[in-house]
Amino acid sequence: MTKKFLSIIGAAGFVGSYLREELNNSGIEFQAFDKNNIYNSKEIRYLDIEDQHSLKQLSNTSTLINLAAVHRDDIKPISKYDDINVQGAKNTCIAAENFGINKIIFISSVAVYGFAPANTDETGEPNYFNDYGRTKYLAENVYKEWFYKDPDSRSLVIIRPTVIFGEGNRGNVYNLLNQVSKKRFVMIGSGNNLKSMAYVRNVVAFIKYCTNINDGFHVYNYVDKPDLDMNSFLILIRKKLFNKENVGIRLPYFFGAIIGKIFDLLSNLSGYKFPISSIRIEKFVKTTQFNTSIGNTDFQAPFKLDEALERTLDYEFISKIDDKKEFYTE
Repeated sequence: MTKKFLSIIGAAGFVGSYLREELNNSGIEFQAFDKNNIYNSKEIRYLDIEDQHSLKQLSNTSTLINLAAVHRDDIKPISKYDDINVQGAKNTCIAAENFGINKIIFISSVAVYGFAPANTDETGEPNYFNDYGRTKYLAENVYKEWFYKDPDSRSLVIIRPTVIFGEGNRGNVYNLLNQVSKKRFVMIGSGNNLKSMAYVRNVVAFIKYCTNINDGFHVYNYVDKPDLDMNSFLILIRKKLFNKENVGIRLPYFFGAIIGKIFDLLSNLSGYKFPISSIRIEKFVKTTQFNTSIGNTDFQAPFKLDEALERTLDYEFISKIDDKKEFYTE
């Protein structure tokens, strides 16, 4: 009988790279696939979820983890979101049926909830506001349809992480940390708004945990609790970097909104993408807080949120590391 493996699609990305490390450290055999392999890892084989022929490489798969997605805010053409996030889900479900794969772990996003009420849990209504959230929600439905064709034999886990940060990530959390480290950051608003976040090493530990869930349909928001408000978040950063327990200069939201509009105009005129924009300021001052049912399981995150933040700051701005890997996401 042909040996069956756990297979990861999207294994070269930020989460995928840490997941490979976690599985290797745990002695778990797996197959790694990605369309892009910018660091030329010998462990990763080429696979394009838009190409049915390419998906034949999944023929000896027992459990499929799909991390592949288009998720930046500026993807052109917009049809790419549907091609990869939705059609890619359809293609992987076809492959699962063809090759008898009965377990899928799909990494979705809290973006399906949009600007959700505080403490939205897995029962929250979809209210996406961008193509990323829309196509992630449609992809979830594709996988649910696959599961309910044979619920007695199949297992489906959908994980909706909140914003993921960690060593090497170049998304919005890193942009904020970088601005603080360069003393270019100005606090906008009261700072009392809460932010749910997820540390990449905790996320991949939970994905590994889910590989042992062998029955039924499960949906989990992934959030590292307790949530921090922006004042606490900034104080932790400045304490680590400068040994100062304050947030530094603060501006009222009104002035911050004006600054954001100015940078929008400069970006439109110059074509340059600035780290400051009106949408980023809007996101910054809002409460983005989610709840999760993971507390009902026996999963224990390896790192507390303050420890995770310190590890990230040390890696990015304090320790001298010559061969840092960088993952550009939003």
